[in-house]
Amino acid sequence: MKNPLEKAQKDPDSTLARILSAARRIFGEYGYHGATTRMIAQEAGIDISTLHYHWGEKGDLYEAVILDMSMDLGQKLRDVENVIHGRPLIERLSIAFDLLTDYLFEHPEISNLMMMRYFGKTRHEARLDFKVPEFTGNIARSMGLAEPKKTVPPEALMQVLSVMNAIHNFISGESFFRPMVNLERQEYIKTVKDTLKFVFIPAFAEQDRKRQDKKNKE
Repeated sequence: MKNPLEKAQKDPDSTLARILSAARRIFGEYGYHGATTRMIAQEAGIDISTLHYHWGEKGDLYEAVILDMSMDLGQKLRDVENVIHGRPLIERLSIAFDLLTDYLFEHPEISNLMMMRYFGKTRHEARLDFKVPEFTGNIARSMGLAEPKKTVPPEALMQVLSVMNAIHNFISGESFFRPMVNLERQEYIKTVKDTLKFVFIPAFAEQDRKRQDKKNKE
């Protein structure tokens, strides 16, 4: 028997899916503690009893949102890997920055909730969470920072986390950063991509060069 999340994902036009979509927006804007089921019900255009009938308590809906986002993000990372696989490192990084940044700007609730959960002073102790270690390890392998199917070194994980934190900061902090640099939204998104490439690609390319030199000497 399918659970509510599986039913919502199977039928995007259903009431279940409408509530889930509204919950992603509201939790993404206000966090777990700032959001209420009444706010979510109003956003979805339903009464609060309907929300509780379909999803149960607030914590149950929040965990469904986290799992839904994790599944979406995981699929996007797999899609990106399929595009960049086998390409030279600099090309892989450039394409990955473009695709992942576009995706997260289209779904800012992911970055917002990431930042709130990991850097907020309060958080909901959910049984489920974003699959950050799994995602981070997969990205590290895709970037050539670790060997396939082998344990990812801590320094490689930290390097990937530095990239992801930069992307999430630019997205979650858009309302603060964009007026500061006085850019229209599309220009801001382009500049975020260019900045990520400017900062990270030379560093990873130099690291890759040193790695290749070491292999050649062995």
